Amino acid sequence: MMRWKTALPDPRLVATAVIALGGLITFLINFPGSMEDDSFVQLVEGREDFYSNWHPPVMSWLLGLSDQLPGPAAGWFTGFEMLVCFGTLALVLWLPKRVSWAAVAVAALMLPLPQLFMSQAVVWKDALFANASFAGFVAIALAAKLWPRRAVRWALLVLSSAFLALAVLTRQNGAVIVPFAVLALAVVAWRLEGRWRTALIHGAALFAATVVIAWGGNALLQLQADGYPAKQEQFKILYLYDITGMVKRDPAIKLAVFDRDAPVLARTVRQKAVPLWSPVKNDTMETDDIIAVKDAVPASVVTRQWKALIAEHPGLYLRVRAQLFRWVFQPPDVGLCHPFHVGDQGGEEEMKELGAKPRLDARDIALWHYGDFFQYHTPLFSHTLFAVLGIGVLVIVLRRREPADIVLAALIGATAVFTATFFILSIACDYRYLYLIDLTALAGALYVAADWRALLKR
Repeated sequence: MMRWKTALPDPRLVATAVIALGGLITFLINFPGSMEDDSFVQLVEGREDFYSNWHPPVMSWLLGLSDQLPGPAAGWFTGFEMLVCFGTLALVLWLPKRVSWAAVAVAALMLPLPQLFMSQAVVWKDALFANASFAGFVAIALAAKLWPRRAVRWALLVLSSAFLALAVLTRQNGAVIVPFAVLALAVVAWRLEGRWRTALIHGAALFAATVVIAWGGNALLQLQADGYPAKQEQFKILYLYDITGMVKRDPAIKLAVFDRDAPVLARTVRQKAVPLWSPVKNDTMETDDIIAVKDAVPASVVTRQWKALIAEHPGLYLRVRAQLFRWVFQPPDVGLCHPFHVGDQGGEEEMKELGAKPRLDARDIALWHYGDFFQYHTPLFSHTLFAVLGIGVLVIVLRRREPADIVLAALIGATAVFTATFFILSIACDYRYLYLIDLTALAGALYVAADWRALLKR
């Protein structure tokens, strides 16, 4: 009697198909994506091809390009985001020699999470930054896998530098990821060829290409910028936020610089700003009267007062900053930190200029309830949870230290340092600011699941 043997499908192909299908479903259900205040400002700038520098010009430029295509700009922009995110997740499955069926299960479990199903559907610079960073590192890992194919290797490294440059252009403090990518490539080159000269050449080439693309891209974007010193103003806001927080914690501290050079601002801080100060966000202090007084004071005065307070009361400064970092990393009430967004809602002036209307339709309401379920009934809106997962992945891959393991470890290290920059920079607790933590951990979990037998037997 003849017995028929049925060959099982390749789990690598099945997991890849699951991610591709999940990405497509995510795009179709969320189409044309969601926009909020900053998104509409950036779309206005992109349509006018004139950038204020208050937001990353590259966001406005990309939205301007999307706006020139048929259909809604948000649909094209979020489509690009999802292509990068889900495409890179699928490529992670092609890094190990063999892929287990556990990867199929992990892929299926992580696709419905709001970090993928909802966050990728919003026009947010934080999602673009995370996706570009992730893609830049995975391109290095693929170059390591295909190392003997010289032309392919260098093409992937050029692609990596382009994504890393996009990440830097999207978030200035995102530049801290670049040294980790360079170091990862140098170590991989040394491990594969055994020559430090080769390692230095590859690392230097990646660094130089990333700098040239980022610097050149920014220079071109600045040709269409208004020249407003937005970064200086943003630091002024940060410093005043810190000063007010320190006064709130210790009303007795002296504001010697303000008392001498800006007495009106000194009184405003104590009488008006302190009662409004909140660790949730600095916007509570953005009232017309406070803004008017603040704008009348040179940024140099605010900077000198900030430096003087830190020099005199370093412990107080660190306590204020620790409180702010706690809110952005593990907020006591994540609902106050906007863990997700659905629909279209922007400033009245921007929406009128674009001819847009607020949107919160039945589909958006259903998505809102979906996000609410994860927010109130699961622990999954937690950067701490994903950070612990990422640390677990780091421990596992460092036991083996193959080329792809090294690159993933570097990505986790870069994520940690990027997160640490918010200890001194955070002025609001929006969950999306540290989205890179969640995406890196999910990618790491998928990688470990794909090759768990080889990783854990070491």
